[in-house]
Amino acid sequence: MPPSGFAVLIGAGPTSGAGIARVLANPSQGNMAVALLARNKDNLTQLCEGLRQTSDGGRTFTEISQHAAFRDLKLKVAVFHVKHALKRPFLATTPDEFERNVAAYTTGAFSFAQEALKLMYAQNGGETSLAENPAKKGTIIFTGTLGAMRTNAEFNAYGAGRSAVRMIAQGLGKEHSGKRVHVVHTIANGGIQDVSKDENEDVRVGKKMSAESVGKTYLWLSQLEPDLWIDELDMRPAQEKW
Repeated sequence: MPPSGFAVLIGAGPTSGAGIARVLANPSQGNMAVALLARNKDNLTQLCEGLRQTSDGGRTFTEISQHAAFRDLKLKVAVFHVKHALKRPFLATTPDEFERNVAAYTTGAFSFAQEALKLMYAQNGGETSLAENPAKKGTIIFTGTLGAMRTNAEFNAYGAGRSAVRMIAQGLGKEHSGKRVHVVHTIANGGIQDVSKDENEDVRVGKKMSAESVGKTYLWLSQLEPDLWIDELDMRPAQEKW
């Protein structure tokens, strides 16, 4: 079965990113070719080898527009799933450290979304409105954490970066949802493991989320029609405290 389109996922690590990518690539679920971007080459290579059983493998943004495997496909989903954490006492954190950590995460999210948005418009006739054509151009998803809502002691840089990306998602959605691009910020409050319910007791009893369940949720978000779009989604296992 030929792919229905393609997805780009940055943060393709061996745990939650791998599970999301598999759902998007699986012919019986998302049926998309998946372009994977990761900072760890070994993790990316291992994940690509597994995905090639059900998809066209991984490409960078530049290669996507040139490679024959993606040439006739449209970008349907772009997921920013990068991990970001810095725990350090406030007085032990220098202004330079704070700036580097916040800027690296937020600028990365901004650049990723900007490139995804440009490609979605280029493939779908530009910045046309829903009134002109109600068809959805694509979905951009930012995976956030509870740190985007509130932070804790020694997590100043972490909270600043996480909350800033939430604001990027909000601004992007308000500016471009009327032009047929769906933007979602999710809050993953709790651990995510790339295991099935049968393999892990914590997942089975709702102490942790499974990566596959997160992937299914992201696929569902990408399939929402313009009459009801979810802009922010709080995800947590049943036993997670809040």
